[in-house]
Amino acid sequence: MSGSSQRFLVRPSGPLRGELRVPGDKSISHRAVMLGALADGITTIEGFLPGEDCLATRRAFEAMDVACEETSETGMRIHGVGLYGLSEPSAPLDLGNSGTSMRLLSGLLAGQEFSSTLIGDASLSRRPMRRVTEPLARMGAQIETTEAGTAPLHIRGGQRLHGASFDLSVASAQVKSALLLAGLYAQEPTIVNEPGISRDHTERMLASFGVDVPVSGLSCRVRGGQRLKATTIDVPADLSSAAFPVVAALMVSGSDILLPGVGVNPSRAGILKILEMMGAQVSLLNVRAAGAEPIADLHIVAGPLHGVDVPPALVPLAIDEFPALLVAAAMASGVTRITGAAELRVKESDRIAAMAKGLEAVGVRVEEAEDGITVHGGGVRGGLVDALGDHRIAMSFAALGAVAPEGIEIVDVANVQTSFPGFVGAMAGLGLNIEQSA
Repeated sequence: MSGSSQRFLVRPSGPLRGELRVPGDKSISHRAVMLGALADGITTIEGFLPGEDCLATRRAFEAMDVACEETSETGMRIHGVGLYGLSEPSAPLDLGNSGTSMRLLSGLLAGQEFSSTLIGDASLSRRPMRRVTEPLARMGAQIETTEAGTAPLHIRGGQRLHGASFDLSVASAQVKSALLLAGLYAQEPTIVNEPGISRDHTERMLASFGVDVPVSGLSCRVRGGQRLKATTIDVPADLSSAAFPVVAALMVSGSDILLPGVGVNPSRAGILKILEMMGAQVSLLNVRAAGAEPIADLHIVAGPLHGVDVPPALVPLAIDEFPALLVAAAMASGVTRITGAAELRVKESDRIAAMAKGLEAVGVRVEEAEDGITVHGGGVRGGLVDALGDHRIAMSFAALGAVAPEGIEIVDVANVQTSFPGFVGAMAGLGLNIEQSA
């Protein structure tokens, strides 16, 4: 078992009922701090996620002399220093477990006059970074990695960046975002062409800060030297975090819950489409806008689910939600197959292997493939699962524990704090029979 002693114990639960505001969107919270720091003026953020990953981003900018003023637990004012106003940090920037922070900052810092070093925890230090550093090198960036292509990243300052046109082999919001952020410092336009849809939070938010980011189909571009104008960012509730109460409520007979103000950006709402294919009763109520992002109130009613072959086009739109989808598949009738999801192997853990091992441990038959997994649904027994320090693995099996006759004990769950602070209390408030212990 992994090193952390923190664990969840989840026993069979009665119907989940009530209303829950899940924490703010992690992807948008990261970007709000980053772009607010580069803007001219004071940017106000409401709904910020005070999880460890986003706090790592905040601390990185504070280390570069950006004042981040808390106005409430989820409110903040970022005193922007302008596109060229960041200061050289006195020590390596420690980004903890946050891959988003490291990859996006590699692009943003590639255009600075000063040098910097990005480091992370043991998990982040195993994650591949060449997918970002190699295209950035085409723009003139100088970033050193380990021989394995991992952190620490040593970014040499004072480089003249030039624009380029990129045809990405895999749709990736993090790679696209790193290139767009570097493109703000490039002498020519930067163009990113993707083979499929990826999250478009960066493009939407850059536009909110007054940057011209033309988007045409699967292509976007940015011109260097554009100044960012401070604005107000209203961060929606995180759809990735909502996935856990959603699947728990779908599985537990008699459940009926409401999750207000959840981001339903089409570029990442694949989980809703896949669950709909599985027969889920998830209604989007009061669809509206929070700044540049669409949001809705999610109404979830329990009901029978059936297995599906997940369309490859939906895979990148639900890549972070597959752990939750796989536990729903365990309780569905029939077989669920996922292919084209090799990206899951290089997340906070190898999520294909981790989910396969965990599902087998609680009595589910699975077949693992290099780029996906097949789940034979019909129910679970219960048992002991190692989350391997991966927050999404931990929360997914916590949801599954609600319908496991023998309950599920999950170890190494401390990193749930990175994305869903207060997870245990929030889920218990809906009726989940969950305990946390050291």
